Amino acid sequence: MSAPATGSPRTLEDAGREVAAELRRAGLGDVDDSGLARALYSSDASLYRVLPRAVVRPRDADEIVAALEVCRSLGVPLTPRGAGTSIAGNAVGTGVVIDTSRYLSRVRAVDAEARTATVDPGVVQAALQTATRPSGLRFGPDPSTHNRCTIGGMIGNNACGSRALGYGRTSDNVVALDVVTGSGARLTVGPGTTPRDGVLADLHRLVAGELATIRTEFGRFGRQVSGYSLEHLLPERGFDVARALVGSEGTLAVVLGATVRLVTDAPVRGLVVLGYPSMADAADATPGLLPHEPTAVEGLDERIVQRLRDVPAAVVPDLPRGAGWLIVELTGDSVAEVEGKARGVLADAGAVDSMVVTDPAHAAAIWRIREDGAGLANRTSDGRPAHAGWEDAAVPVERLGDYLRGFEALLDEHSLQGVPYGHFGDGCLHVRIDFPFGAGEDAGRAAYRSFVEDAARLVAGYGGSLSGEHGDGRARSELLPHMYSPEALALFGRVKAVFDPDDVLNPGVLVRPAPFDEDVRIAVAPATRTNLALAYRHDGGDFSAAVHRCTGVGKCRADLQSSGGVMCPSWPATREEKDTTRGRARVLQEMLAPGGPVTGWRSPEVHDALDLCLSCKGCSRDCPTGVDMASYKAEVLHQSYRRRLRPRSHYTLGRLPFWSDLVARAPRLVNAALGTALVGRLAKWGAGIDQRRPVPAFAPRTFRQQWAEQPLVGDGPPVALWVDSFTDHFAPEVATATARVLTAAGYRVQVPGDDTCCGLTWITTGQLDAARRILGGTVRALAPLAAAGVPVVGIEPSCTAVLRSEALELVGGPEAEQVAAATRTLAELLRDTPGWTPPSLAGTEIVAQPHCHHASVLGWSADAALLERAGATVNRLGGCCGLAGNWGVERGHHDVSVAVAEQQLLPAVRDLADDAVVLADGFSCRTQLDQLAGRRGKHLAELLADRLG
Repeated sequence: MSAPATGSPRTLEDAGREVAAELRRAGLGDVDDSGLARALYSSDASLYRVLPRAVVRPRDADEIVAALEVCRSLGVPLTPRGAGTSIAGNAVGTGVVIDTSRYLSRVRAVDAEARTATVDPGVVQAALQTATRPSGLRFGPDPSTHNRCTIGGMIGNNACGSRALGYGRTSDNVVALDVVTGSGARLTVGPGTTPRDGVLADLHRLVAGELATIRTEFGRFGRQVSGYSLEHLLPERGFDVARALVGSEGTLAVVLGATVRLVTDAPVRGLVVLGYPSMADAADATPGLLPHEPTAVEGLDERIVQRLRDVPAAVVPDLPRGAGWLIVELTGDSVAEVEGKARGVLADAGAVDSMVVTDPAHAAAIWRIREDGAGLANRTSDGRPAHAGWEDAAVPVERLGDYLRGFEALLDEHSLQGVPYGHFGDGCLHVRIDFPFGAGEDAGRAAYRSFVEDAARLVAGYGGSLSGEHGDGRARSELLPHMYSPEALALFGRVKAVFDPDDVLNPGVLVRPAPFDEDVRIAVAPATRTNLALAYRHDGGDFSAAVHRCTGVGKCRADLQSSGGVMCPSWPATREEKDTTRGRARVLQEMLAPGGPVTGWRSPEVHDALDLCLSCKGCSRDCPTGVDMASYKAEVLHQSYRRRLRPRSHYTLGRLPFWSDLVARAPRLVNAALGTALVGRLAKWGAGIDQRRPVPAFAPRTFRQQWAEQPLVGDGPPVALWVDSFTDHFAPEVATATARVLTAAGYRVQVPGDDTCCGLTWITTGQLDAARRILGGTVRALAPLAAAGVPVVGIEPSCTAVLRSEALELVGGPEAEQVAAATRTLAELLRDTPGWTPPSLAGTEIVAQPHCHHASVLGWSADAALLERAGATVNRLGGCCGLAGNWGVERGHHDVSVAVAEQQLLPAVRDLADDAVVLADGFSCRTQLDQLAGRRGKHLAELLADRLG
């Protein structure tokens, strides 16, 4: 490990405070040297862990310049960072990290006539696309991280993405840059920049003396991204300094603003999906498809698709037969034109099976698999973790098939596995590899170094590039001698000296590189298996392996709600890195790492990062690496408060079913008392509830009380209606409606005893010993029914999800597995009921708010299919309602809870017609609707029961 990771924490903290104080004296407003900030920014999407001294989030370009001046005066490194999706370790550093994504996120101008846009460096690529769409224009480069990566980050790495075939790399689409060099010179550079004096004059003289080296070693093929792109400085290319700075990874200058080129967006896009016996066969076929002028030709491996199929709530689109696929995108002015081009592609494809896709929704689903590749590939076919480090090499496309076969042979030689995919049309191959870092720091790093050095020699032998779009960073800079001559490498150093003579900007990258096997985060992560409450079945019982599932790809920073996703509700509400799934994972990783700023389960940094986690489970489905932050939070709370005094809300809201059973003896009296101003305020204070939150009324009679007096009688096959505590005590009418629907569908309804609580409130507050005891009793009560083949139908999605997921983690064993397999949602059971036909919902307008656990753990596809079959018009919302059980009513969470509701739910119902239905199966969702919108939500059972007559 390097000094930043192993030096005295006290010394590092003192250094951080000194830097932070100087930055504040220089007028910077958002400077953070806390342990939390240092943990959050200790890694990007790479393998590396490098603790910074401080983090700056500049509000304007002048603050970037001021921060650089402070760093130069103190001799402290400065590393620019956008969204932190850099896979090669380009955006981590030992000094000051500049995060441009928080404030510098404006599209300043769109010039439709000139086809340009002027932007801040922190603008997200997708936001730029939104701004330019009304003009019929788009920014061409389209990385898989387009919904969170920034334009400044794309400039730093020379990002390309899937559509580089049609639109080129970032360097092909930059017109001009405003930058500040490492020497402090502020420049505007672009085509025709005259090198009169200073930095540019020195650079011009340097290039003039090295023309032979530049002409023979640089710009040999499109995906030669490694090193500096010095070919743009040739006189025949107009000495284009802006394009030459693209891909310099923040080592020469910091981008303050950019003017980028826009292209006409195609009216119609379609896909030809081609199946092949193997990925190498798909690679062989690629060159023959390029004459058809596709905008993209992407390679996809069957193992990635299988990883997606293994996610319980995921919906996987149909694909042709094959073990490897090419996704070929074609554009045109009409569907007919695209279909005509597709026929030409099919004629030249030589595929074993194919599919032409012109439906935008189907195409988007296929693209999502490809976009999530970096996350989905982080597990091998047998479940071992796979890592970045060698994921980005490129060769001329005509040599891709042979290179891929050689690469697979190299993996076998080193006894490693990897899942390849990538931009086959550009000859760029992505892969994650199961380097054995868990074998111990020295053994894992040795195996990593041995393979990567061999892989570098292999790709260089094919005339390729170590990096095809992600840059070299810490992962590949040391390997550049395999690709470039000593003269070219010396030239890199001389260029660096012109722009950054004191080596302030991102040292250790490209020039005088850090060893690529130092500061590897996974290599020093100790196993954490003892005294854990949860099983971590998919991570070998290791909490450390579980939290290190997060590779930092940053999908949790994207706007997923508009596409039906959930993760991560608190991030759009606060725009704080600590409120992303990635940020929380980073803090937990630091908690387990040696010599860092976060120490122990009870550290303030850990609890600050987890405070706004709603335990919504959205990440368990939407995160491509399979992070389940709700489970990690439960474990942290369990470890932090075990045998200790807990927050008041844990004793009240965290044990709500227990108190509800007591209240059931005199619910009217309790409701009356809570309805008075004094008692209500005192009760909320004692329970840790925000005073602005009304307390839901307890039902005068529970469902179980009603059922005992008047059960419904049926004579069909038995079904167990499992009634959770929320439904029983607060919404018995929903259970009654469910029983009516099941009886009408021909079932004989049974209601298990009143001691079958799932323990959800104990789980979310980390009272896991009690939760295991309570849930274990429920599993034992339901197991005989499950063993007899009786389906168990849940009503409340969050509680139903516990039987399908947490029961396996907390209780485990054959009985828990039987109960999980037997548990159904109402829609799932009705879908599988022979001869059942839904009542007509024709003409019914429905706004559906799937409960987070329903969407993420159970899957909402059966509900969607049922409503479609019934003839309803459905607008499905994404995101979370914002209440999330006890979380949204706890003191300190109200404002964020409302902000989360404003992302999707409240705008959707605000102007909704009175006769429209708001479908909300979750008690929390219905409560949030009632309290914030004055609108009653309906459970699916109620909607169907109403139509039974």
